[in-house]
Amino acid sequence: MIDENPFVTDRELTRRLKVSIQTIRLDRMELGIPELRERMKLMAERSYDQVRSLAAEEVIGDIIDLQLDRSGISIFEIRDEHVFSRTQIARGHHIFAQANSLAVAVINDEIALTASADLRFVRPIHLGEKCIAKAYVRSSPGKAGRAKVEVLSYVGEEMVFQGNFIIYRSDDKNR
Repeated sequence: MIDENPFVTDRELTRRLKVSIQTIRLDRMELGIPELRERMKLMAERSYDQVRSLAAEEVIGDIIDLQLDRSGISIFEIRDEHVFSRTQIARGHHIFAQANSLAVAVINDEIALTASADLRFVRPIHLGEKCIAKAYVRSSPGKAGRAKVEVLSYVGEEMVFQGNFIIYRSDDKNR
């Protein structure tokens, strides 16, 4: 299951396999499979294109795959500082920020800015959940200097957010 989805949590495995969390952890240790956080770090260290349009610290979430002008994936763990204290539900601007920064980061240009965004929040995201955003550069909407980027965000296999971004690009000739 981890080979199929390296982002699966121990908790998800306990639910799917109907065993205790201790069993999952012991089995992972026995098989030499690192915990989720370590698996994420290993994936992030794999070679992928470098972000050109933002500084690395400006991207919300951890980019684990990036193919400039094609696609990208980032992971964002919802922590205490991202949720409303009363409901433990993530504030929408954090989910938007992850998607928006990934949409900009996937553009192969020194200057890439959001011109517009059409958003749909599908369901609330809760404290402790990991939001996996996947960006896809789609065909240009017809205007020179702009790109269309679709971002779909998931918790597990459930889509929780959808955004269509029009990204202004300077059409840098160094691509």
